[in-house]
Amino acid sequence: MSNPAQRANKLFVQTFGTTADDLYLAPGRVNLIGEHTDYNDGFVLPAAINFHTIIAVKRREDDTFRAVSDAFSGDIKTWQFGQEGQPEEQGSWINYLKGFTSALATSGLPAKGLDLAVVGNVPLGAGLSSSAALEIAFGTAVNDCSQLRLSPLAVAQMAQRGENQYVGCACGIMDQMISALGEQDHALLIDCEDLDSEPVPIPESLSLIIINSNVQRGLVESEYNLRREQCEAVANHFGVESLRHVSLGQLEAAKAQLDETAYKRARHVLTENRRTQQASQALASNDIARLSELMAQSHQSMRDDFEITVPAIDQLVEMIDKVIGNQGGVRMTGGGFGGCVVALVDHALTDAVVETVEANYAKATGLEATVYLCSASDGATRLDEDLY
Repeated sequence: MSNPAQRANKLFVQTFGTTADDLYLAPGRVNLIGEHTDYNDGFVLPAAINFHTIIAVKRREDDTFRAVSDAFSGDIKTWQFGQEGQPEEQGSWINYLKGFTSALATSGLPAKGLDLAVVGNVPLGAGLSSSAALEIAFGTAVNDCSQLRLSPLAVAQMAQRGENQYVGCACGIMDQMISALGEQDHALLIDCEDLDSEPVPIPESLSLIIINSNVQRGLVESEYNLRREQCEAVANHFGVESLRHVSLGQLEAAKAQLDETAYKRARHVLTENRRTQQASQALASNDIARLSELMAQSHQSMRDDFEITVPAIDQLVEMIDKVIGNQGGVRMTGGGFGGCVVALVDHALTDAVVETVEANYAKATGLEATVYLCSASDGATRLDEDLY
């Protein structure tokens, strides 16, 4: 039974002894360009992907939540709305759900309890935002079932607040926004300062390929927080709230006054913002050669200025780049130190990319890559019965 919706219904019946009322779905995401710019109030260009978290729910008349997940078999997790208590061990899936209800309670919004069963096929630990898919599927369910009438953007903001304040991860808004607001066959150019977003069509001629390096991602959280602090230090030097309000000219003029590493971190963010805006224009005008150039520059900047790539990722990008040339783009995507590479490639070269990875990556690194052929998908929704 591979259909996630059927699996969610089955898990619900097995766990709670009754049928669910509804199913809610939210996608994972891949960021095409715009890395580590979101928490600097910059620009990002993610796409929702056709890998999802699906939650089967039944409404309750009290304020109790009972949740079970097929990815983490074990006891039913139970909590009361507004009484989430301390987070469970770091990384526990239930913290993302409790974080959302905690954020609602802190905001003064009421919510009725739910019984829920969670299944999904977003690869875990790959940097494709299985956590945001979980938050947004759950948040969409709570919003609908408790008739809170929050917009998809407000659901995303609530999920981010829960992750920041309850889970304790200082993430930006990108992952939650794209999971809530994604559009089929489009990326979404997001301005992380004012949360404006604009759909950008992905040309029909391009395949969206994600390759998981399967490098174990160590030190991600500590290094992420360190880079955030380095970016904030540069913003503080200029007396502004974020790097969004610093120009490249200002940064260059102040280079001698800044810590060398912090200067490089800021240079990545400022040039990446420019690249992201230019890449959205290249996509919209089907200028694949320009997109190729911008994605290559983005990867180099992550490697040299932000220092978040690892040798296996660099090798993976290099071998794909040799196959596609200017007929597509390739770069590391996500927080760094492992995870995935994203490639937008002319359809005619898709097989050649897959074959190159299969023939050369293991030889070069001793690791087996996992290749996902994806498509840009819609954001979170309640599933109609006829779809499952």
